[in-house]
Amino acid sequence: INIDMLSRFRTKQEQKKVIDDLEEGKVDIIIGTHRLIQNDIQFKDLGLLIVDEEQRFGVLHKERIKKLKESIDSLTLTATPIPRTLHMSLIGVRDLSVINTPPEDRFPIATYICRRDDKVITEAIRRELDREGQIFFVHNRVRSIQKIARDLNRLFPKARIGIAHGQMAEEQLEDIMIDFLEKKYDILVCTTIIEIGLDIPNVNTIIIDDAHKFGLSQLYQLRGRVGRTDRRAYAYFLYPSYRSISDTAKKRLQAIKEFSELGSGFKLAMRDLEIRGAGNLLGKEQHGSVGEVGFNLYCRLLEEAIKELREEEEGKEKKEKITPVIDIKIEAYIPGGYISDLKQRVLIYKKLAEIKDLEDLERVKEELRDRYGIYPRELRNLLEIIYLKIFLRKLGIGSLV
Repeated sequence: INIDMLSRFRTKQEQKKVIDDLEEGKVDIIIGTHRLIQNDIQFKDLGLLIVDEEQRFGVLHKERIKKLKESIDSLTLTATPIPRTLHMSLIGVRDLSVINTPPEDRFPIATYICRRDDKVITEAIRRELDREGQIFFVHNRVRSIQKIARDLNRLFPKARIGIAHGQMAEEQLEDIMIDFLEKKYDILVCTTIIEIGLDIPNVNTIIIDDAHKFGLSQLYQLRGRVGRTDRRAYAYFLYPSYRSISDTAKKRLQAIKEFSELGSGFKLAMRDLEIRGAGNLLGKEQHGSVGEVGFNLYCRLLEEAIKELREEEEGKEKKEKITPVIDIKIEAYIPGGYISDLKQRVLIYKKLAEIKDLEDLERVKEELRDRYGIYPRELRNLLEIIYLKIFLRKLGIGSLV
Protein backbone atom coordinates (compact mmCIF):
# COMPACT_ATOMS: atom_id res chain seq x y z
CA ILE A 1 0.00 0.00 0.00
CA ASN A 2 1.43 3.36 -1.05
CA ILE A 3 0.77 6.05 1.59
CA ASP A 4 1.74 9.70 1.07
CA MET A 5 1.25 13.10 2.71
CA LEU A 6 0.41 16.55 1.36
CA SER A 7 0.63 19.83 3.29
CA ARG A 8 2.29 23.25 3.12
CA PHE A 9 5.26 21.85 5.02
CA ARG A 10 6.38 19.98 1.90
CA THR A 11 8.43 21.69 -0.79
CA LYS A 12 6.81 22.74 -4.08
CA GLN A 13 8.63 19.95 -5.90
CA GLU A 14 7.42 17.36 -3.39
CA GLN A 15 3.87 18.70 -3.61
CA LYS A 16 3.91 18.53 -7.41
CA LYS A 17 5.06 14.92 -7.37
CA VAL A 18 2.31 13.92 -4.90
CA ILE A 19 -0.35 15.74 -6.96
CA ASP A 20 0.80 13.98 -10.14
CA ASP A 21 0.81 10.60 -8.38
CA LEU A 22 -2.74 11.21 -7.12
CA GLU A 23 -3.98 11.98 -10.61
CA GLU A 24 -2.31 8.86 -11.99
CA GLY A 25 -3.63 6.64 -9.19
CA LYS A 26 -0.21 5.76 -7.79
CA VAL A 27 -1.18 6.74 -4.22
CA ASP A 28 -3.51 4.41 -2.29
CA ILE A 29 -3.91 6.50 0.88
CA ILE A 30 -3.25 10.23 0.99
CA ILE A 31 -3.09 12.09 4.31
CA GLY A 32 -3.22 15.86 4.19
CA THR A 33 -4.47 19.22 5.39
CA HIS A 34 -6.86 21.64 3.66
CA ARG A 35 -4.34 21.48 0.81
CA LEU A 36 -6.08 18.30 -0.37
CA ILE A 37 -9.30 20.12 -1.25
CA GLN A 38 -7.81 22.87 -3.39
CA ASN A 39 -8.76 23.14 -7.05
CA ASP A 40 -5.52 21.76 -8.47
CA ILE A 41 -6.00 18.36 -6.81
CA GLN A 42 -7.48 15.61 -8.99
CA PHE A 43 -8.10 12.03 -7.87
CA LYS A 44 -8.14 9.11 -10.28
CA ASP A 45 -10.66 7.04 -8.29
CA LEU A 46 -11.54 8.42 -4.87
CA GLY A 47 -13.63 5.94 -2.87
CA LEU A 48 -13.42 6.91 0.81
CA LEU A 49 -13.03 10.26 2.53
CA ILE A 50 -12.18 10.52 6.24
CA VAL A 51 -12.33 14.03 7.72
CA ASP A 52 -10.66 14.37 11.11
CA GLU A 53 -11.25 17.41 13.34
CA GLU A 54 -14.36 18.32 11.35
CA GLN A 55 -14.90 21.52 13.32
CA ARG A 56 -11.80 23.00 11.63
CA PHE A 57 -13.47 22.94 8.21
CA GLY A 58 -15.74 25.79 7.17
CA VAL A 59 -18.87 25.47 5.06
CA LEU A 60 -17.03 26.43 1.86
CA HIS A 61 -14.41 23.75 2.55
CA LYS A 62 -17.16 21.16 2.93
CA GLU A 63 -18.83 22.26 -0.29
CA ARG A 64 -15.52 21.66 -2.03
CA ILE A 65 -15.29 18.22 -0.40
CA LYS A 66 -18.75 17.35 -1.75
CA LYS A 67 -17.59 18.18 -5.25
CA LEU A 68 -14.62 15.82 -5.05
CA LYS A 69 -16.86 12.93 -6.01
CA GLU A 70 -20.58 12.24 -5.85
CA SER A 71 -21.86 9.37 -3.69
CA ILE A 72 -18.52 9.01 -1.97
CA ASP A 73 -18.33 7.06 1.30
CA SER A 74 -17.32 9.45 4.07
CA LEU A 75 -16.54 9.35 7.78
CA THR A 76 -16.36 12.51 9.88
CA LEU A 77 -14.51 12.55 13.20
CA THR A 78 -14.69 15.27 15.84
CA ALA A 79 -14.62 15.68 19.60
CA THR A 80 -16.91 18.71 19.35
CA PRO A 81 -19.26 18.64 16.34
CA ILE A 82 -20.32 22.09 15.21
CA PRO A 83 -24.05 22.89 15.64
CA ARG A 84 -24.77 22.48 11.92
CA THR A 85 -23.27 18.96 11.78
CA LEU A 86 -24.77 17.86 15.09
CA HIS A 87 -28.21 19.05 14.02
CA MET A 88 -27.93 17.15 10.72
CA SER A 89 -27.15 13.99 12.69
CA LEU A 90 -30.01 14.46 15.15
CA ILE A 91 -32.62 14.81 12.39
CA GLY A 92 -31.34 11.89 10.35
CA VAL A 93 -29.39 13.58 7.54
CA ARG A 94 -26.24 11.89 8.84
CA ASP A 95 -25.68 8.75 10.87
CA LEU A 96 -24.24 9.39 14.33
CA SER A 97 -22.05 7.27 16.59
CA VAL A 98 -20.87 8.53 19.99
CA ILE A 99 -17.75 7.24 21.76
CA ASN A 100 -18.07 8.11 25.44
CA THR A 101 -15.24 6.02 26.89
CA PRO A 102 -12.04 8.04 27.50
CA PRO A 103 -8.54 6.50 27.36
CA GLU A 104 -7.43 4.67 30.48
CA ASP A 105 -5.63 6.43 33.35
CA ARG A 106 -6.85 9.90 32.43
CA PHE A 107 -8.11 12.50 34.89
CA PRO A 108 -10.58 15.32 34.26
CA ILE A 109 -8.81 18.61 33.60
CA ALA A 110 -9.11 21.11 36.46
CA THR A 111 -10.78 24.09 34.77
CA TYR A 112 -10.70 27.65 36.08
CA ILE A 113 -12.52 30.69 34.68
CA CYS A 114 -10.97 33.82 36.14
CA ARG A 115 -10.21 37.48 35.55
CA ARG A 116 -6.79 38.15 34.06
CA ASP A 117 -4.34 38.77 36.88
CA ASP A 118 -0.57 38.37 37.19
CA LYS A 119 -1.03 36.54 40.49
CA VAL A 120 -3.21 33.86 38.87
CA ILE A 121 -0.78 33.47 35.97
CA THR A 122 2.23 33.30 38.31
CA GLU A 123 0.69 30.64 40.56
CA ALA A 124 -0.38 28.51 37.59
CA ILE A 125 3.02 28.59 35.91
CA ARG A 126 4.99 28.12 39.13
CA ARG A 127 2.97 25.01 40.03
CA GLU A 128 3.78 23.43 36.67
CA LEU A 129 7.46 24.42 36.70
CA ASP A 130 7.85 23.03 40.23
CA ARG A 131 6.89 19.58 38.95
CA GLU A 132 9.17 20.00 35.90
CA GLY A 133 6.31 20.31 33.46
CA GLN A 134 5.75 22.65 30.51
CA ILE A 135 3.11 25.29 29.80
CA PHE A 136 1.08 26.52 26.83
CA PHE A 137 0.22 30.22 27.04
CA VAL A 138 -2.29 30.94 24.27
CA HIS A 139 -2.47 34.54 23.05
CA ASN A 140 -4.19 34.79 19.67
CA ARG A 141 -2.88 38.18 18.51
CA VAL A 142 0.40 38.03 16.61
CA ARG A 143 1.04 41.78 16.90
CA SER A 144 1.24 41.63 20.71
CA ILE A 145 2.57 38.11 21.21
CA GLN A 146 6.14 39.36 21.70
CA LYS A 147 4.99 41.67 24.51
CA ILE A 148 3.25 38.75 26.25
CA ALA A 149 6.48 36.76 26.06
CA ARG A 150 8.43 39.68 27.58
CA ASP A 151 5.87 40.01 30.39
CA LEU A 152 6.21 36.31 31.20
CA ASN A 153 9.98 36.59 31.09
CA ARG A 154 9.74 39.41 33.64
CA LEU A 155 7.67 37.18 35.94
CA PHE A 156 9.94 34.16 35.39
CA PRO A 157 13.46 35.33 34.45
CA LYS A 158 14.92 31.81 34.53
CA ALA A 159 12.19 30.20 32.41
CA ARG A 160 12.97 29.35 28.79
CA ILE A 161 10.21 30.90 26.66
CA GLY A 162 9.46 30.17 23.01
CA ILE A 163 7.02 31.79 20.58
CA ALA A 164 4.98 30.07 17.87
CA HIS A 165 2.37 31.42 15.44
CA GLY A 166 1.10 30.77 11.94
CA GLN A 167 2.83 33.74 10.30
CA MET A 168 6.25 32.18 10.87
CA ALA A 169 8.10 30.42 8.09
CA GLU A 170 7.33 26.70 8.00
CA GLU A 171 10.89 25.67 8.85
CA GLN A 172 11.14 28.09 11.78
CA LEU A 173 7.78 27.00 13.19
CA GLU A 174 8.66 23.34 12.85
CA ASP A 175 12.01 23.87 14.62
CA ILE A 176 10.35 25.65 17.56
CA MET A 177 7.73 22.93 17.98
CA ILE A 178 10.39 20.22 17.89
CA ASP A 179 12.49 22.13 20.44
CA PHE A 180 9.45 22.46 22.71
CA LEU A 181 8.74 18.75 22.34
CA GLU A 182 12.36 18.05 23.31
CA LYS A 183 11.90 20.24 26.45
CA LYS A 184 14.23 23.01 25.30
CA TYR A 185 11.51 25.51 26.29
CA ASP A 186 9.51 25.67 29.51
CA ILE A 187 6.75 27.95 28.23
CA LEU A 188 5.41 28.22 24.69
CA VAL A 189 3.58 31.47 23.97
CA CYS A 190 1.46 30.67 20.94
CA THR A 191 -1.68 31.29 18.94
CA THR A 192 -4.39 28.69 18.28
CA ILE A 193 -1.95 26.96 15.95
CA ILE A 194 -1.58 24.39 18.74
CA GLU A 195 -5.33 23.72 18.77
CA ILE A 196 -5.17 20.33 17.05
CA GLY A 197 -2.68 17.62 16.23
CA LEU A 198 -0.32 18.10 19.18
CA ASP A 199 0.28 15.41 21.77
CA ILE A 200 2.97 16.52 24.22
CA PRO A 201 2.60 14.52 27.46
CA ASN A 202 4.82 16.84 29.52
CA VAL A 203 2.55 19.85 28.93
CA ASN A 204 -0.13 19.81 31.62
CA THR A 205 -0.99 23.46 32.14
CA ILE A 206 -2.60 25.70 29.53
CA ILE A 207 -3.45 29.37 30.03
CA ILE A 208 -5.78 30.94 27.47
CA ASP A 209 -5.70 34.72 27.30
CA ASP A 210 -8.89 36.59 26.29
CA ALA A 211 -10.84 33.33 26.40
CA HIS A 212 -14.12 35.20 25.83
CA LYS A 213 -13.08 35.77 22.20
CA PHE A 214 -12.95 32.05 21.37
CA GLY A 215 -15.72 29.74 20.23
CA LEU A 216 -16.87 26.90 22.46
CA SER A 217 -15.36 24.25 20.20
CA GLN A 218 -12.03 26.11 20.19
CA LEU A 219 -11.99 26.34 23.98
CA TYR A 220 -12.66 22.61 24.27
CA GLN A 221 -9.97 21.72 21.74
CA LEU A 222 -7.41 23.97 23.41
CA ARG A 223 -8.14 22.48 26.81
CA GLY A 224 -7.62 19.06 25.25
CA ARG A 225 -3.96 19.88 24.54
CA VAL A 226 -3.21 19.05 28.18
CA GLY A 227 -4.13 16.12 30.38
CA ARG A 228 -2.95 13.51 27.91
CA THR A 229 -1.23 11.35 30.54
CA ASP A 230 -1.96 10.12 34.06
CA ARG A 231 -0.77 13.47 35.49
CA ARG A 232 -3.29 16.03 36.76
CA ALA A 233 -3.74 18.87 34.25
CA TYR A 234 -4.92 22.46 34.63
CA ALA A 235 -6.65 24.86 32.22
CA TYR A 236 -7.08 28.58 32.92
CA PHE A 237 -9.49 30.67 30.86
CA LEU A 238 -8.78 34.36 31.39
CA TYR A 239 -11.02 37.34 30.62
CA PRO A 240 -10.42 41.09 31.20
CA SER A 241 -13.62 41.97 33.09
CA TYR A 242 -16.84 40.01 33.53
CA ARG A 243 -18.95 43.09 32.84
CA SER A 244 -17.13 43.81 29.59
CA ILE A 245 -17.91 40.50 27.88
CA SER A 246 -21.14 39.62 26.07
CA ASP A 247 -23.87 37.35 27.42
CA THR A 248 -23.04 34.77 24.74
CA ALA A 249 -19.39 34.76 25.79
CA LYS A 250 -20.46 34.27 29.41
CA LYS A 251 -22.56 31.26 28.37
CA ARG A 252 -19.58 29.76 26.55
CA LEU A 253 -17.30 30.17 29.55
CA GLN A 254 -19.93 28.75 31.88
CA ALA A 255 -20.36 25.76 29.56
CA ILE A 256 -16.63 24.99 29.36
CA LYS A 257 -16.51 25.11 33.17
CA GLU A 258 -19.63 22.96 33.57
CA PHE A 259 -18.57 20.24 31.14
CA SER A 260 -15.07 19.46 32.36
CA GLU A 261 -15.41 15.70 32.85
CA LEU A 262 -13.80 13.25 30.44
CA GLY A 263 -15.71 12.56 27.24
CA SER A 264 -17.91 15.65 27.55
CA GLY A 265 -17.47 16.80 23.94
CA PHE A 266 -20.94 15.68 22.85
CA LYS A 267 -22.63 17.46 25.77
CA LEU A 268 -20.64 20.58 24.99
CA ALA A 269 -21.69 20.40 21.35
CA MET A 270 -25.33 20.17 22.45
CA ARG A 271 -24.87 23.33 24.52
CA ASP A 272 -23.23 25.02 21.53
CA LEU A 273 -26.28 24.09 19.45
CA GLU A 274 -28.49 25.74 22.08
CA ILE A 275 -26.34 28.90 22.16
CA ARG A 276 -25.68 29.37 18.43
CA GLY A 277 -28.59 27.70 16.68
CA ALA A 278 -28.32 25.10 13.94
CA GLY A 279 -27.39 27.36 11.05
CA ASN A 280 -28.62 27.13 7.46
CA LEU A 281 -28.26 23.51 6.37
CA LEU A 282 -28.60 24.34 2.68
CA GLY A 283 -26.66 27.60 2.58
CA LYS A 284 -23.35 29.08 3.67
CA GLU A 285 -24.54 30.81 6.83
CA GLN A 286 -22.88 29.44 9.96
CA HIS A 287 -25.49 30.72 12.40
CA GLY A 288 -29.25 30.59 12.11
CA SER A 289 -32.59 30.54 13.83
CA VAL A 290 -35.67 28.46 13.17
CA GLY A 291 -37.87 30.72 15.29
CA GLU A 292 -39.90 31.86 12.29
CA VAL A 293 -41.49 28.42 11.79
CA GLY A 294 -40.78 26.69 15.08
CA PHE A 295 -38.11 24.06 15.70
CA ASN A 296 -40.44 21.03 15.64
CA LEU A 297 -42.15 22.04 12.40
CA TYR A 298 -38.79 22.83 10.82
CA CYS A 299 -37.42 19.40 11.75
CA ARG A 300 -40.57 17.70 10.46
CA LEU A 301 -40.44 19.51 7.11
CA LEU A 302 -36.78 18.69 6.70
CA GLU A 303 -37.37 15.06 7.69
CA GLU A 304 -40.14 14.70 5.10
CA ALA A 305 -38.00 16.29 2.41
CA ILE A 306 -35.19 13.84 3.14
CA LYS A 307 -37.62 10.91 3.10
CA GLU A 308 -39.06 12.01 -0.24
CA LEU A 309 -35.61 12.16 -1.79
CA ARG A 310 -34.77 8.71 -0.47
CA GLU A 311 -38.02 7.26 -1.81
CA GLU A 312 -37.39 8.86 -5.16
CA GLU A 313 -33.95 7.27 -5.35
CA GLU A 314 -35.44 3.87 -4.57
CA GLY A 315 -38.04 4.28 -7.31
CA LYS A 316 -40.98 4.61 -4.91
CA GLU A 317 -43.93 6.90 -5.43
CA LYS A 318 -43.92 10.01 -3.32
CA LYS A 319 -46.97 10.24 -1.10
CA GLU A 320 -48.25 13.49 0.31
CA LYS A 321 -48.80 13.28 4.03
CA ILE A 322 -50.50 15.73 6.31
CA THR A 323 -48.46 16.89 9.27
CA PRO A 324 -50.94 18.32 11.78
CA VAL A 325 -49.90 21.50 13.55
CA ILE A 326 -51.28 21.88 17.09
CA ASP A 327 -51.15 25.31 18.69
CA ILE A 328 -52.25 24.95 22.31
CA LYS A 329 -50.96 27.26 25.03
CA ILE A 330 -49.76 24.61 27.47
CA GLU A 331 -46.33 23.57 28.70
CA ALA A 332 -45.29 20.47 26.78
CA TYR A 333 -41.67 19.33 27.07
CA ILE A 334 -39.34 16.94 28.90
CA PRO A 335 -38.27 18.58 32.20
CA GLY A 336 -34.58 18.41 33.10
CA GLY A 337 -35.57 17.10 36.52
CA TYR A 338 -37.18 14.05 34.89
CA ILE A 339 -34.29 13.21 32.55
CA SER A 340 -31.22 15.07 33.78
CA ASP A 341 -28.82 13.81 31.11
CA LEU A 342 -28.93 16.18 28.12
CA LYS A 343 -27.93 13.50 25.62
CA GLN A 344 -30.70 11.17 26.79
CA ARG A 345 -33.28 13.98 26.58
CA VAL A 346 -32.29 14.64 22.98
CA LEU A 347 -32.56 10.94 22.11
CA ILE A 348 -36.05 10.76 23.66
CA TYR A 349 -37.12 13.88 21.74
CA LYS A 350 -35.89 12.17 18.58
CA LYS A 351 -37.95 9.07 19.37
CA LEU A 352 -41.03 11.19 20.02
CA ALA A 353 -40.56 12.99 16.70
CA GLU A 354 -40.44 9.63 14.89
CA ILE A 355 -43.77 8.34 16.29
CA LYS A 356 -46.19 7.48 13.45
CA ASP A 357 -49.02 5.54 15.11
CA LEU A 358 -50.50 4.53 18.47
CA GLU A 359 -48.32 1.43 18.64
CA ASP A 360 -45.18 3.57 18.43
CA LEU A 361 -46.58 5.94 21.05
CA GLU A 362 -47.36 3.15 23.53
CA ARG A 363 -43.89 1.68 23.04
CA VAL A 364 -42.20 4.99 23.89
CA LYS A 365 -44.55 5.63 26.85
CA GLU A 366 -43.75 2.19 28.24
CA GLU A 367 -40.02 2.84 27.85
CA LEU A 368 -40.32 6.16 29.69
CA ARG A 369 -42.25 4.63 32.57
CA ASP A 370 -39.83 1.73 32.82
CA ARG A 371 -36.64 3.82 32.73
CA TYR A 372 -37.63 7.08 34.43
CA GLY A 373 -40.84 6.42 36.37
CA ILE A 374 -44.15 8.28 36.32
CA TYR A 375 -43.86 11.21 33.94
CA PRO A 376 -44.57 14.78 35.07
CA ARG A 377 -47.35 17.06 33.85
CA GLU A 378 -45.25 18.74 31.13
CA LEU A 379 -44.29 15.43 29.55
CA ARG A 380 -47.85 14.11 29.89
CA ASN A 381 -49.02 17.16 27.92
CA LEU A 382 -46.45 16.45 25.22
CA LEU A 383 -47.59 12.83 24.91
CA GLU A 384 -51.24 13.95 24.67
CA ILE A 385 -50.32 16.32 21.83
CA ILE A 386 -48.61 13.48 19.96
CA TYR A 387 -51.73 11.34 20.56
CA LEU A 388 -53.89 14.11 19.06
CA LYS A 389 -51.60 14.45 16.04
CA ILE A 390 -51.99 10.76 15.22
CA PHE A 391 -55.80 11.07 15.07
CA LEU A 392 -55.74 14.40 13.24
CA ARG A 393 -53.49 12.85 10.60
CA LYS A 394 -55.95 9.97 10.12
CA LEU A 395 -58.84 12.43 9.77
CA GLY A 396 -56.94 14.60 7.30
CA ILE A 397 -56.97 17.64 9.58
CA GLY A 398 -53.98 19.91 9.14
CA SER A 399 -54.17 22.11 12.23
CA LEU A 400 -55.79 22.48 15.63
CA VAL A 401 -55.77 25.82 17.41
